[in-house]
Amino acid sequence: MSTKPSKTVETFPNPNPERDYVITCESTEFTCLCPMTGQPDFATIIIKYVPDKLCIELKSLKLYLWSYRNEGAYHEAVTNKILNDLAEVCKPRWMEIEARFNIRGGISTNVTASYGKKSRQDV
Repeated sequence: MSTKPSKTVETFPNPNPERDYVITCESTEFTCLCPMTGQPDFATIIIKYVPDKLCIELKSLKLYLWSYRNEGAYHEAVTNKILNDLAEVCKPRWMEIEARFNIRGGISTNVTASYGKKSRQDV
C-alpha cells in the first residue's frame, strides 16, 4: 500500500454483517486550503457509520484525507465530498461525517452531512 496521498479508499469485508454496530473514526489532522485566500484550514473529521458488507480500511482513509492538503475547498463542499466518496466505496447502512473546522477570523465552522436512515441505536 502506498504512503502518498490518494483518492482511493480501500475496504475489507465486514466481520459481522448480520449486526448493526457503529464504527467511529476521528482524524484531528485534516487540512485543506481556503479557496478565497489560499490559507490552510484545519479540521477534525469525525466519521460514524453502520457498515453493511464492507468496512473502511484505516490507512487508506488516512491517505485519502491527506489528499486534500493542497486542494482549495469550502468547508461545506469538502464535507459533502468526503461523505459521497466514502458512502460510494463502502455502501454503509448509515453514515455521518462531521467536520469541525478550527476558528478562523473569529468564526468556527462545523458541518455535518449524513447518508441513509439513522436508526435509534446509531450514535
